[in-house]
Amino acid sequence: MPTNTSMSRRLFLTTTGALSLGAALTACGGGDSGGSSGSAKPVGQADIDKAMKTPTQLTFWTWVPNVAKEVALFEKKYPAIKVKIVNAGQGTPQYTKLRTALKAGTGAPDMVQLEYQAIPTFTITDSLLDLRPYGADALKSRFVDWTWGQVSGPKGEVWAIPQDTGPMGMLYRKDIFDKHGIEVPGTWDEFAAAARKLHRADPDVYLTNLAANQPAAWHGLLWQAGAQPYATSGSDITISVDDAVSKKLGAYWGGLAKEGVISTDPDFTDAWYTGFNRGKYATWLTAAWGPVFLSGSAKPTAGKWRAAPLPQWDAAKPSSGNWGGSTTSVLRSTKNPIAAAMFAQFLNSDPASAKMFATEQFFFPATKALLTDAEFTADAPTFYGGQKVNQVFADVGNTVNSSFQWPPFLDQAATDWTETVGKSLADRSDTVAALGSWQSRLTTYAKNQGFTVKGS
Repeated sequence: MPTNTSMSRRLFLTTTGALSLGAALTACGGGDSGGSSGSAKPVGQADIDKAMKTPTQLTFWTWVPNVAKEVALFEKKYPAIKVKIVNAGQGTPQYTKLRTALKAGTGAPDMVQLEYQAIPTFTITDSLLDLRPYGADALKSRFVDWTWGQVSGPKGEVWAIPQDTGPMGMLYRKDIFDKHGIEVPGTWDEFAAAARKLHRADPDVYLTNLAANQPAAWHGLLWQAGAQPYATSGSDITISVDDAVSKKLGAYWGGLAKEGVISTDPDFTDAWYTGFNRGKYATWLTAAWGPVFLSGSAKPTAGKWRAAPLPQWDAAKPSSGNWGGSTTSVLRSTKNPIAAAMFAQFLNSDPASAKMFATEQFFFPATKALLTDAEFTADAPTFYGGQKVNQVFADVGNTVNSSFQWPPFLDQAATDWTETVGKSLADRSDTVAALGSWQSRLTTYAKNQGFTVKGS
């Protein structure tokens, strides 16, 4: 990320899936898309060499702007392969079109960009190609451990190749902290005390804003707290969005909202942007894409911000969650599985291509090489007072738990969260009780979709 980089809201929304929590798909949608069986039997090198020298047209669905630059690197290495880039929508709109194409048996791409949380939606319908036979296993060590856990199946399948990530940290206004004698909170107890102290001193300022319309942030905080809200095995699913860990989170944030010492304004609205520019929020609990985004959205506050890890529930065991990031998957319906699989791997693991995503699209890297690259980690943006912000989030990324799972109906989980937990935050009502409503609604939905639901 260059020192004086800025990113507009429009560009941000088209470059990352960070704001799109779920796909508009149900567990019963789609079906067997045909094509390759996804067997783990390795494909021989001779077959790979032959396929990569055979004139082939591939289609890639992605919402990444200017991705033609990365694709050109692949086509230069494999001149017989041509890739048609299609923007079928960002996040949910693309997933809806993809489901329609899969059900129709025609019109689906060879490769598709998927957010981490969308992968279960398509694996449960047997729509993705297992990339192990094409050498994907050999790439595991190149990527941050937890990202590989997100793209892997229970039997070792590799359903996608990581592209970018969003480990969560905290951006904070150093000037506001200094003015009110607030130390950077290392624990959530310290954070709560600071929230009360700051709001008492200045009722127009809140330590943070926990958006009541943002289920993605809530899931990231659940992830950090060690929650396991979903676990799927075939047609069995365990839903635990109101277990002890979740209730701890609900009592904490619901309590601060009730006290009125944090705000719960909807995010990515005009009022929210104004809040940052006018100093209404002293922190933003965000992801690794947040620093670039904020530097373009709150320019009048340049030089006042700094970055730190999230406060901890247990300071002796640093932990974080993830919010955002995406991958490249191959559809089982592809007629050219070798070329498509090689494209997905090259796009995200080739050093030049991976670096281009970090410098051209400002994606936060998923490869260990980039996250330890001195040029990347030493970047010191003036917006953050010369702090090495990339290094902060690279370190945070090493604390993300690798066992967190997503449900195959995340769109429903997001909707139900907003109408229960999110509403309780906005209304300053009982968030713990709202967790029970969320659990009940999700349980009913899952049963109606044919799942056997196990208790939390």
